[in-house]
Amino acid sequence: MLTTLASVLLFAQAAADTPPAMPRGDALREQIERNDAQLFWGFFEGCDPDAVAELIHPDFRMLHDLVGMPASSGAQMVDQSREQCARRAPGGDAEGYKNRRLLVPGSRRIQRLGDWGVLEEGHHTFHEWRASLNDGQGGWEMTGGGRYIHSWQWMPEEGAFRLLESLSVDHGPAMPYPPAGAD
Repeated sequence: MLTTLASVLLFAQAAADTPPAMPRGDALREQIERNDAQLFWGFFEGCDPDAVAELIHPDFRMLHDLVGMPASSGAQMVDQSREQCARRAPGGDAEGYKNRRLLVPGSRRIQRLGDWGVLEEGHHTFHEWRASLNDGQGGWEMTGGGRYIHSWQWMPEEGAFRLLESLSVDHGPAMPYPPAGAD
């Protein structure tokens, strides 16, 4: 009896020490979709980089077709965003500036990369707030679009994904939405 109890306790301890496995199926998709929404909210419309800092891998780097490599570490990415948000704050040189990113529905593709992580790609549009629109009531104006490819690394000890690399490409005028021929 004592041996059985000791075996159960050892098994329970070993199970508790085992990091969680990377999610699969719907749980995987849902976690990446949540991360994506949180990431872009924090860096764009919400302008709260500290709220998304835990999503960014320390070894993060970003490659961008218009500017090259704007960030070569997670800390640099978050610091740059803090600076941009401070510029938008009262008294900043871009006080009141607002922008948002919207995912183009149906464009997201998520592909598992073994047990290492996930590749996410999609298309998005960018919008800026214009106080002059809608007879002075203001509104969002689409200013462009692009494609993104993210590699999310599974961090088993954290039970979470962190964004390791971002490729941001094909920037230019946004394609009309809805696309031609859509019902």
